[in-house]
Amino acid sequence: MQSFDHLITTRPHQVRQVLISDLHLSPQEPALVQAFLALLDDCLALPALKHLFILGDWFEVWLGDDTYLSLSEDEKIAHWLTPLIAKLKQLRINGCEILVMHGNRDFLLGQPFCNLFGGELIYEPYTLAVGAQNYRLEHGDALCTDDKKYQFFRKIMRNRLTQWYLLNKSLEKRLAIADNMRKKSQQNNANKAAHIMDVNDKAVRQAITTSDALLHGHTHRPDIHQATADKKRYVLGDWRLLNKDTRQPKVSAVIGAVTDDEHSNDRFSSNDLSSNAAKFELFEFTMLV
Repeated sequence: MQSFDHLITTRPHQVRQVLISDLHLSPQEPALVQAFLALLDDCLALPALKHLFILGDWFEVWLGDDTYLSLSEDEKIAHWLTPLIAKLKQLRINGCEILVMHGNRDFLLGQPFCNLFGGELIYEPYTLAVGAQNYRLEHGDALCTDDKKYQFFRKIMRNRLTQWYLLNKSLEKRLAIADNMRKKSQQNNANKAAHIMDVNDKAVRQAITTSDALLHGHTHRPDIHQATADKKRYVLGDWRLLNKDTRQPKVSAVIGAVTDDEHSNDRFSSNDLSSNAAKFELFEFTMLV
């Protein structure tokens, strides 16, 4: 796996799509927020970038779009999300579509928040065509079927009635519920065997049946696996703060990118990635913040 400090390569016009997940952004982790802003700066400098995919757990916790949308204009100016929204909006103006998928921590994220920067909320499984192959995109938590307790919890939390109930609680109540859920999750996970929190092989084979490859995050175990004899499973990485006690900490993440050698005027401005030259790869992306 190649490692880069920036997405600006010697051939930036080849980078057509960028895929990330598990950023877990929050005001308590400013280095991760700065790293995301740095990645957006790189994306803004890529002349042929057409899609930025965020495949879940963009945020450490999301209590509802109203936590930002209900702020006064003065409060928004000082809010930590405002610089992110501004850069995403500029990226969209530049012609890059921003596609956001729910994770297990930000499943209350809604289209109204995405509208602030012209983004689109997408749902799993999402099919991405790369060359002649179809990639199945999902967050990845649904593949961890050995974790029966989590799957039951997930089914309840993804129910629209449950979400309606939560979103109609006061912000203070939602904060208390989220804090209680996080503590219980930490306690439960501490007692679980590592393999239980990874994907189940049978679930992977079922998921990939009608696709040529599978791409997900969630497990925080970035790697490339041979899912079947002829199909691969790509795992995006979580964003990790390294050497945080130093003056200039570093953030590392394994991200995906689709490149295309074709750069004629027609294809340069097209979303079409059906050429045989289009290919997907994982890269380690490190940022000094």
